[in-house]
Amino acid sequence: MTIGGSLALIIIGAILTYAVDYRFSGVDIRVVGIIFMIGGLAGLIIGIFRIAAARRRPPPPPPAIREERYYEDAPPGYREPPPPRY
Repeated sequence: MTIGGSLALIIIGAILTYAVDYRFSGVDIRVVGIIFMIGGLAGLIIGIFRIAAARRRPPPPPPAIREERYYEDAPPGYREPPPPRY
């Protein structure tokens, strides 16, 4: 759950708790709103801890790059053997 989702749950829970007067049989809208607010608050706390933990971790090292070159023919200067050493 992201921080935005958590804030949405808190807002929906507050609306259900404080602004809705509709009654269902067997369901208390205020309790449902409080449950949404508690769930949103828990998600918000977890999201903040995850962001803080990700910022404390050092970035992973870059992957090792190995460059290989393949030639079908040798370059023109390398076709003859080198001169003998005296």
